[in-house]
Amino acid sequence: MKRLIQSTFVAIALSLAAGVQGQPVDSLGQRLAACTFCHGEQGRAGPDGYYPRLAGKPADYLYHQLLNFQQGRRQYKPMTVLLQHQTDAYLRDIAHYFAEQKAPYPAPVTVTLSPPQAKRARQLVLHGDAARQVPACVGCHGTALMGTLPATPGLLGLPRDYLNAQLGAWRNGVRKAHAPDCMGDIARRLAPEDIAALSAWLSSQPVPALATLPPAPASVPMTCGSAP
Repeated sequence: MKRLIQSTFVAIALSLAAGVQGQPVDSLGQRLAACTFCHGEQGRAGPDGYYPRLAGKPADYLYHQLLNFQQGRRQYKPMTVLLQHQTDAYLRDIAHYFAEQKAPYPAPVTVTLSPPQAKRARQLVLHGDAARQVPACVGCHGTALMGTLPATPGLLGLPRDYLNAQLGAWRNGVRKAHAPDCMGDIARRLAPEDIAALSAWLSSQPVPALATLPPAPASVPMTCGSAP
C-alpha cells in the first residue's frame, strides 16, 4: 500500500513536469494524475477489475463518494491519504471533472451463468424480491441501469470483481453511507449466491449508448441518505 501511495505521487510529479518548454502545466487534468494512475485515462477504469470507472458518473455521486472516503465511511487507505486534506470545493471540482469525461466503455466480459442463476439475477434487477424486501435495481438505478441524476450511479460497465466486492463490503458493514443506508440494508437482505449472480449478470451486459443521464424518478422504492 505504501508503494502504491508513493507511486501515485511520483505520477503526479512526472505529469506536472511535462509542461511546454519545461514549464509545469497547472491544470485540473494534470493535478488529477493521482486519480488516473489507478482509475485509468479519463477515469475509464483500471485494468485489474478493482478500480472502478469514474468517467460519466453523476457528479453528486462522485462528490459524496469522495466525502465518504475522506470521512471514513468507505475504507481504502490510499484514497483517504489523498483526500484527507482536500477542501470541499476541490472535491466538487474533482467530481465535476470526471462526470464530464466521455471515455468509451470496453466490451463486457461474458460470464457463464446457469439458467437458474441468470433467471434469479434478472428477477432481482427487473422486479426485486418482495419476500426479502429487496427492490428492483431499475427502481433506483434507472431502466437502462446507467444511473440517474443527480446522485445515483450506473451498474453497467463495471467489472464483476468490483461489483462483487462492493456488495460484499456493504453486506459486511465495511462500506457505508449516510443513514438511511439503503444499499447496506439491501446487501444484507441478499443471499451470498444472489450477490454472485447479480455481479456476474450485470458485468456481462452491454452498455447502451446514452447521450445524457435521465433524472431520478419521482418515486423511488427506498429513501437513501446517499442520494439527497
